[in-house]
Amino acid sequence: MQLETLLANITQHCNTIDAYGATHLPIYNTATFDLKRQLGCDKVYDYSRTDNPTRNALEEIFTQAENGAGCVCTNTGIAAISLLFETVLKSGDLVLVEKDCYGGTYRLLNVLFEKNNIQTFYADFTDEDEVEKILNKNSIRLVLCESPTNPGLKIIDLESIGKLVKKYNSLFAVDNSMATFASQRPLDLGADFSLFSATKFISGHGSVVAGAIVAKTPEWAEKLGYFSNAQGRAQSPFDVFLVSLGLPTLVYRMKTQEQSALRLANYLLEIPEVIDVKFPGLPSHPQYELVKKQMKIVPSVLTVQLESEELAEALIKNSKLFGEKVSFGTADSRLEIPARMSHATYSEEDLKKIGLTKATVRISVGLEDTEDLIQDLKQAIQAVALKCVN
Repeated sequence: MQLETLLANITQHCNTIDAYGATHLPIYNTATFDLKRQLGCDKVYDYSRTDNPTRNALEEIFTQAENGAGCVCTNTGIAAISLLFETVLKSGDLVLVEKDCYGGTYRLLNVLFEKNNIQTFYADFTDEDEVEKILNKNSIRLVLCESPTNPGLKIIDLESIGKLVKKYNSLFAVDNSMATFASQRPLDLGADFSLFSATKFISGHGSVVAGAIVAKTPEWAEKLGYFSNAQGRAQSPFDVFLVSLGLPTLVYRMKTQEQSALRLANYLLEIPEVIDVKFPGLPSHPQYELVKKQMKIVPSVLTVQLESEELAEALIKNSKLFGEKVSFGTADSRLEIPARMSHATYSEEDLKKIGLTKATVRISVGLEDTEDLIQDLKQAIQAVALKCVN
């Protein structure tokens, strides 16, 4: 079954449905369930923190979409990452992470988990020799990366890294927030876990924060469910419903946004004030051939390096259609300076290591008319250039 078919009417493709044939997820907005009234039911519910029919339905769909064995929906994206760490790691374990990672992951590892004696190594995952050296010298428990990375937009060869990780008997997790299962399926490429923030492309409307983690094996799926219940990580039924509203249009939204992002990237390449444009859909991208092999859709995120911090600030101020907002993958276009927003917790030294400055602007391209977006960037950049001349 193609993904578009699976997502078009999710109640037809999961076991968690109601007796009345609802064509969209019914919201079981209840804390508890009456056990006496569930006699003869295939699944018995007692408390919504543990299991809820609305949440279970979305977990079934995510499991199928990722070709996994089981899923846990969490109340935020960072909660999914935290649940992964708390499920698979113990005191003294070692973790290897792509150095260009989400700021929340960096904060979690460097602030919270140092208290639990978790040591983290960072590497450039496009350099497999560097990755193998760390794996060879250390007993790494968990390897984690994003692809594309955020905000560097590097593409990691997930299949190759997966084989390398298995060689050293480590666990491999991929943060699939930016690509989503509409573009790539990490479990098919060798990962043990695929996790994502559903806040972004999957819900697509900026109306809810949400996360999920899908396991490759039933054993890990069961452990994730146990820890989620024990720690209260579960997503509320109403938030599940909000996420589900974006599923039928996910593939079509991302394809449309990809085309707009490519046009904006090509436009920005012509601007003298722009030093560099990173977008995996450009033939000039260092991993362009891998992009074509590994991904079905290129997510509509660009990282632009401007001449100065002042130019970046002025671009954001003068833009009329691009809001200054964190996150990406929504219907509205947005700009941010990662060094002071999504990656504000990075040290100055670590920002330099991943090539981030205060003149780096991340652009998330939404669903507005592409020509309107180009004209808005054009007027904003002209205002910047005029200011510099004056």
